[in-house]
Amino acid sequence: MQNKNLLAKEWFEKGEHDIEGARILYDSNHFTDTIAMLIQQSIEKYLKGYLISHGWKLERIHDLVKLLAEASKYDQDFLQFEDDCRRISEYYFEARYPLGMVVVYPREEIGQSLEIADAIINKIKKLVERTVF
Repeated sequence: MQNKNLLAKEWFEKGEHDIEGARILYDSNHFTDTIAMLIQQSIEKYLKGYLISHGWKLERIHDLVKLLAEASKYDQDFLQFEDDCRRISEYYFEARYPLGMVVVYPREEIGQSLEIADAIINKIKKLVERTVF
């Protein structure tokens, strides 16, 4: 079985690809639904990597609020992101599956979501920098 820190690092790398893609698309004025889904995916992958680094058994879950609840068992500060992650979790389902019309998110909202993603990612990087990187 793979070392948990190596597996966590792989999740972080995938999450980094997603957030970098979101930034590039945002800077290019691309479709906001695509950017939104990449933001959600990046946070999801970073949270899963963080949890795996603590021995969490990987679950097939896309709900950021549930992942935050798990992460808060190790650091209560994650709870400050709960409301933002509730909104960002909706991106995954709205952008991924057709619901009768294409969702177009305001650029301002997507910009704020990028900032939230950066805050969560930076927090995780600081928490695991000595053990994973």
